[in-house]
Amino acid sequence: MRKTSLDAVYELAKIDERVIFIGSDLGPGLLDRMKKEMPDRWFMEGVSEQHIIGMAAGLAMEGFIPYINTIATFLTRRCYEQVALDLCLQDLPVRLIASGGGVVYAPLGPTHLAIEDIAIMRVLPNMTVVAPCDAEEMKRFMEQTLDWPHPIYIRLGKGGDKVVSKEEYGFKIGKAILMREAGEGLFISTGVMTQLALQAAEQLAAEGINCGVLHMHTIKPLDGEALAELLPTVEGVVTVEEHTRIGGLGSAILEFCNDNMPEQAAKIARIGIPDHFAKQYGTQETLIKYFGITVEQLCETMRKKILKENYVYNQN
Repeated sequence: MRKTSLDAVYELAKIDERVIFIGSDLGPGLLDRMKKEMPDRWFMEGVSEQHIIGMAAGLAMEGFIPYINTIATFLTRRCYEQVALDLCLQDLPVRLIASGGGVVYAPLGPTHLAIEDIAIMRVLPNMTVVAPCDAEEMKRFMEQTLDWPHPIYIRLGKGGDKVVSKEEYGFKIGKAILMREAGEGLFISTGVMTQLALQAAEQLAAEGINCGVLHMHTIKPLDGEALAELLPTVEGVVTVEEHTRIGGLGSAILEFCNDNMPEQAAKIARIGIPDHFAKQYGTQETLIKYFGITVEQLCETMRKKILKENYVYNQN
């Protein structure tokens, strides 16, 4: 997914002279063709993440469209004031390509796990937050970034994820994609967790329980129209995200319900990372399982919501 997004930057740069790439201490050979062909629009600025945000803001004020790439925690935690004041306050068209959303960098421990990035990015006025589900959807999304007038936070998975999107689904910022028709239940997911939601829906279908999957690739702006249309038609809703349950996709949906359709809120259960830093090292898959974000947990949670049993969700 990361390679796809960066290759797209190069392709966009070939057709639009406003496109600039800025990296922060990334590996050798990154976007080599762009570096050779467009040396005045390719920058590698070293370990200075706050600086590259300010640099990108200045370039955007001069009419350029900067695309920044580095590790997600460095773009969010380390640069938060610069993102808020230099980008969002000025409402500038800078694109933040954040590598390693969620627990991708599990072997490096909690310093590198971007588990709260959606929460802190979506509270910023003017910020758009997008998490494509696979590399093919990333291509369709990147094509739209040239004309979007606001800053964008782009959350990347680790790459190599199963492709579940389809060209016929299209892509429009702020418009969710219904990947599976809703029945008794509805899973709402974002990023690569959509693959997990689809697996859970298939498993439940084998039991005679029909569940839809709504892929919410854009967390902000949230597709309220899709929620207003679908939520009243189902008995249970389960949100799933590779992110803390505080402030992420599930919270955004509950906030929407509270403001617009409070009678629907009781249908919703949230699956995500509990409110503590990772206490284990391992692979991404190991930590996701440790946090209880599994097909089995999705299915169990949905069964309980649909059957209206007393619901208690235990996480580590």
